[in-house]
Amino acid sequence: MASIHKDIPIDAHPDKVWAAVRDFDSPHRRLVPGFVLDARRDGEARVVTFANGTVAREWLVDCDEPRRRLVYAVISERVQHYSASVQVLADGDSRARLLWIVDFLPNEIAPYIEGQMKQAALAMQTFLGRVDGSIPGEWRP
Repeated sequence: MASIHKDIPIDAHPDKVWAAVRDFDSPHRRLVPGFVLDARRDGEARVVTFANGTVAREWLVDCDEPRRRLVYAVISERVQHYSASVQVLADGDSRARLLWIVDFLPNEIAPYIEGQMKQAALAMQTFLGRVDGSIPGEWRP
C-alpha cells in the first residue's frame, strides 16, 4: 500500500484552518477554492468535482474536534483503497501546520495522488494564508 505524507505550513491561526477543514461539505468555498470546483451531498457521501475534471465520492469517517483531526475515505472503481487523515496543529501563536496522510491502492496511482496533494496544499496555503487573515464571505475568527 502506498502512503503519502504532507506537512503543510499555513500562515493562519489553527482555529481558522480547522474551521475550514472540518466543514466537510464546503471544501470548494472554505479550504481549496479553485482546486475543488464543487462539492455536494449525495446521501452519506459528498461528491467532489476537481478542477481537472475528476469527480470523487468521499465519506466522512471521523471528525475529532479535540484533536482537530478529520478522516475521510474514497470508494471508486479507480482505487481499491483510499483513506486520508487531515490534522491541524498549532505552529507558534498564529500559524498552523496541516498534517495530511493518504494511504491508497493501487500503488501505481502514486504520481497522480502526489500531484493532486501538491496542488491542494498550494491552494490551502494561498487561500487560508491571506495577509489580512480573512476568507471573503466566510467564517472569521
